[in-house]
Amino acid sequence: MQKIIADDLDALTDVLPPHIRQPLCQQKDISELLEVVLDLGRPPEARFPQREVVISPKEVDEEDIDYIVARISSFGDDNRAGIARTLHRISAIRNRKGRIIGLTCRVGRAVFGTMKVIEDLIQTGKSVLLLGRPGVGKTTMLREVARVLASDLNKRVIIVDTSNEIAGDGDIPHPAIGHARRMQVKTPTMQHAVMIEAVENHMPEVIVIDEIGTELEAQAARTIAERGVQLVGTAHGNTLENLMMNPTLSDLIGGIQSVTLGDEEAKRRGTQKSVLERRSPPTFDVVVEIQERDRVAIHPDVAEMVDAILRGQPVATEVRWMDKSGEVRIEKQAPLTMASKKTIKPQLRGGNLPRLYLFGVNRGRIEQAAKELRLSLDIVSNLKDASLFVTSKSYYRRKPPKVRDAESANLPIYVLRSNTPNQVRQLLDTLYPGLTTDRTDRLKLALGEAEEAVEQVKDGQRVVELSPQSAYIRRLQHLIAERNDLSSKSLGKDPYRRVTIYKG
Repeated sequence: MQKIIADDLDALTDVLPPHIRQPLCQQKDISELLEVVLDLGRPPEARFPQREVVISPKEVDEEDIDYIVARISSFGDDNRAGIARTLHRISAIRNRKGRIIGLTCRVGRAVFGTMKVIEDLIQTGKSVLLLGRPGVGKTTMLREVARVLASDLNKRVIIVDTSNEIAGDGDIPHPAIGHARRMQVKTPTMQHAVMIEAVENHMPEVIVIDEIGTELEAQAARTIAERGVQLVGTAHGNTLENLMMNPTLSDLIGGIQSVTLGDEEAKRRGTQKSVLERRSPPTFDVVVEIQERDRVAIHPDVAEMVDAILRGQPVATEVRWMDKSGEVRIEKQAPLTMASKKTIKPQLRGGNLPRLYLFGVNRGRIEQAAKELRLSLDIVSNLKDASLFVTSKSYYRRKPPKVRDAESANLPIYVLRSNTPNQVRQLLDTLYPGLTTDRTDRLKLALGEAEEAVEQVKDGQRVVELSPQSAYIRRLQHLIAERNDLSSKSLGKDPYRRVTIYKG
């Protein structure tokens, strides 16, 4: 069982004005307080795990804010301050002139036992990356990791504490980090420099870092790992797939690049000529996805997991949690294969299966794609029975009678740019949003579409316009055009910005 060892709640309530402090301390569940929110001209609020309550009917004024600001440390460039030798964090909201008009006073707690579920991974000496949504307990677990490594395993641990969240405010770190040493960061933009300084000047065996969020910090993390120092940190993102799709942080798990295969190799693999591969060894050996405070999903071999995801191979996930007695339970979740998937039926207006009327498109190709994905389709032969009219771009432009009839009947029309497998998959993805493809599959489809466009241009088509994509995917599509000695450019505005490929 987890045990709260220090919340220093009195230190936080003491900086609040009396008319806010007194009713707050009278709350029955004050020990579970998460944060106090004070906005100029509004009543102060207290937030608890299951409720929010107005503490006082009196609106917050400038004197209240000044009262608190005078009793805490100075705000840094990240608009965060604290209370010396506590883990509490006070964040400011400013107006356009820099005046503080709002404060969020967040309770910081040190908790023993949070890392028990991953203790064996930490003890291996491998670099471990913690992921999870805000507030799920990443920093709390990171603090416990630092304490155990430094005090229990007698390792030289340096904490790079950018916002003083790990070891608290003030020059003397909070006892919750044990014998670990703490390096503060003058401004968040210098976090990467302090990471390197820690390695070069203080000979640590372990570096602990919270919130890796920039390319420079990702590069610094790689430098640390390459020097043989164990790295334990957190990053922005909830899952491993989030990092794979993040161009700034994907280097933490090895980076993703588009590779153009030769004809024979593509045929041997049974893939498109353009495939995604991991660019380099990952910075972190292990990724831990914190799903709940006592429940995590483990990826013990990041390199193997990333490679499997890129190749579309199912991989089992290890899930761990602590039961009520405090024992760690482990379960292997088998990957979902096509054979075990049930046929999925989409819900359209009225809750009915979509009734497709196909005009000028390859019915066999659509039915085959749906069969492979275990999806149900209802293809009708009478326009009056249809709920969606599907046609090709060339037919739609010519506006034959059937297209005009569909428009007159106000029937939704889906236009395929061509009868290619990628276009068919995108149609199915529209009918079954989020079920036919995950984000990694979408990336593969987008690159496959670019590869098809390259072939069409080489075969004589003047210009081929691709589907709208994110900036990261568009950059990979431009690379495919460049590697094939073709020109490309982006058109339109997000979220409809797209790449066109043509001969230069």
